[in-house]
Amino acid sequence: MSIRYTCRCCGMKIAEFAESQVTEAQLGFDSLTDEDRALIISREESGDTIVRITCDFCREALNWNPELSLVGNPLQ
Repeated sequence: MSIRYTCRCCGMKIAEFAESQVTEAQLGFDSLTDEDRALIISREESGDTIVRITCDFCREALNWNPELSLVGNPLQ
């Protein structure tokens, strides 16, 4: 099983770790509130953990065009 970081906007895979390589504390998950965890972390049927964050490209696009944040998948 793995922990996979993907962009919430474009779906690009940002990083992937085997769960045995890292702990939740090393990834900072232990400092998230329950609400934050529910927003960005999900578990697939296969058991993989998916962390949805914004990649650098999409963050830059959103900084230049903030109205894109009103669209569900602005940069798909």
